Amino acid sequence: MASQNYRRAILGKALEDLVTRARSGRAPCRIGLMAAGGEHSDTEFLSAAAVAMKEDAALTVVGVGPRPAGLVPAGMDWIETGCEGNELAAGMEKALEDGQIQGAVALHYPFPLGVTTVGRVLTPALGKAMFVACTTGMSAAQRQQALLRNAVLGMAVARAMGLTSPAVGVLNVDAAPQVLRALNRMAERGYDLRLGQSVRGDGGSLLRGNDLLAGAVDVCVTDTLTGNILMKLFSAFTSGGAYETTGWGYGPSVGEGWNRVVSIVSRASGAPVMANALAYTAAAVRGNLPDVVAEELRRARAAGLDDELAAFEKAAGAAPAAQVQAPPAEPTDEEIHGIDVLDLEQAVHCLWKENIYAEAAMGCTGPVVKLAVAHLEKAREILKAAGYI
Repeated sequence: MASQNYRRAILGKALEDLVTRARSGRAPCRIGLMAAGGEHSDTEFLSAAAVAMKEDAALTVVGVGPRPAGLVPAGMDWIETGCEGNELAAGMEKALEDGQIQGAVALHYPFPLGVTTVGRVLTPALGKAMFVACTTGMSAAQRQQALLRNAVLGMAVARAMGLTSPAVGVLNVDAAPQVLRALNRMAERGYDLRLGQSVRGDGGSLLRGNDLLAGAVDVCVTDTLTGNILMKLFSAFTSGGAYETTGWGYGPSVGEGWNRVVSIVSRASGAPVMANALAYTAAAVRGNLPDVVAEELRRARAAGLDDELAAFEKAAGAAPAAQVQAPPAEPTDEEIHGIDVLDLEQAVHCLWKENIYAEAAMGCTGPVVKLAVAHLEKAREILKAAGYI
């Protein structure tokens, strides 16, 4: 009897999914929403979920956090956790691992080195959407390498969102001309790349502020910290910075070998941005974003990506770091902030030398070192003595 009931449940779920797909034209999708820790009331989370599910009948938003006192929108599920950051993160991680959700929208996530996020903004001059690659996390520790990887990862996200030939430009920040030359060489070797053009009179694919306002390209390539600032400016300039009103948030996570779709919103994000972020994340899941990233990296490698990355390392005079054996891995449930992004790897090795297991990561507020809470005080003393904090 139990076996029959189980088969009936499986069949019922399959039929339900078929009906949902037929009605909405989209595959059913469950996206988690970290629904605590923001700077606004719980109403913002609930309103965002209601709007997102109204726009997408095949979407189920799953709240993660303390169940709010207000009325939860019809169709919304909930995973109850405590209100502390580590409790929220643990609840979301478990839901992703167990398959209760296929993607997530979080207010904070310490991505490992090599993983970053691609945001999306609404540009004000012409009302065009533009991807910003990248906005949180860090695709590489060396600046030129990170910018080049950001270009490839940004194109992958744009393709997963349905743009078959996105126009790409590089924001005119430090190392941008070098990265643009590398992209041109890859294009000459057969990389499927369409460089966009500045709206300024002299054109070119190095973007100025005017180009960002006009949405001159589909994908704007920049470093993570600059991208994070741009997201905040575009999202909250009408509110004076206290409330993010427009855009799709800081975007889904991408990186080599990374198979999770975790999107970021700010603690200042309002319901409109969170609703868009939920839709953006669902689209990334349905677009098989991790597979698209893997294929984009394969194409880029076939056109010389690894050679360009190696050339940047050589030009920077980056000598190989002294080999330091990592201690046995431990759960990393604590973070140390305030370390310069260029010192992040060295700081981790500094702790390894003292037999403290640590990992480099990039949180929403900047670089972090992740480690076990039991070693926190000793690690702080070591890093302070070494001049990293």
